[in-house]
Amino acid sequence: MAVYVSNIVIEQGCDFAINFELQDTATNEAKNLVGYGITAQLRKTYSSSSYVSFASSIAIPSDGVISITLSDTQTSSLKPGRYVYDVLIQAGGLQSNNDRVKAVEGMALVRAGVTR
Repeated sequence: MAVYVSNIVIEQGCDFAINFELQDTATNEAKNLVGYGITAQLRKTYSSSSYVSFASSIAIPSDGVISITLSDTQTSSLKPGRYVYDVLIQAGGLQSNNDRVKAVEGMALVRAGVTR
């Protein structure tokens, strides 16, 4: 499976949500994610030790649809600027011995909010 690159914009102080539809590159069909686990993080740089975890889920497993979200409380604590993020999936769940695979990655732009 190829890594899907998607740059995102996160509005500070607002709820954030996005869905991705993963495809099997061998068949160009939806990636069947039944039984998979998912995790996603946002960091200032790739080498940053601090991070924010997205709430991540496999929204429609048979159609390869995954979802990542941040609450308004989480986005309020982010400083405006550029970040990096990625989404990892793992067959058999996150506690299995199977390899984790990067499914999505990209830059995230956090834009400052005015209304509080």
